[in-house]
Amino acid sequence: MDSNRIEKAVKELLEALGEDTSREGLVDTPSRVARMYEETLHGYNDNPAIHLGRTFEEEGSDVVIEKDIDFSSTCEHHLMPFFGKVHIAYVPNGKVVGISKLARTVDVYAKRLQLQERMNNQIADAIMEHLSPKGVAVVVEGEHTCMTARGVKKVGAKTVTYALRGEVPSYVLDLLFAK
Repeated sequence: MDSNRIEKAVKELLEALGEDTSREGLVDTPSRVARMYEETLHGYNDNPAIHLGRTFEEEGSDVVIEKDIDFSSTCEHHLMPFFGKVHIAYVPNGKVVGISKLARTVDVYAKRLQLQERMNNQIADAIMEHLSPKGVAVVVEGEHTCMTARGVKKVGAKTVTYALRGEVPSYVLDLLFAK
């Protein structure tokens, strides 16, 4: 990322809004925003292969489920946050991955300018590519501030997306939503 360009762009935006960028509360805002984007969009510098590449041979499980993986992302349409939970289930085909690696894979894609539907598919595709399971199901439940803080202002509305790949037993989706 080009932090200097981000800082200049934020200063220009503040001025376009009619703000005085020399006032105390705004002097450091351009650099704070640049650092914020470096933090919230670090997924461009990450690769799911790093996280999903180390597997373990295991024949003992019919399904592996990791639920309630928190995520936060930035909607590419309004540059506003969206956040929620990701639930992942996969049917191993002789190998498994450490469960923290699933959460790290979520962050690879969540920490980019994103659409929930795309992120959902990217996570499922990465698991299929790197683990070669018999099947995978990824469910993303997201709350979008572009819908809650502006526009229709429907606080609490959730968007739910599914990505299914390969052979996924019918009971898996029920398990993903079981409390």
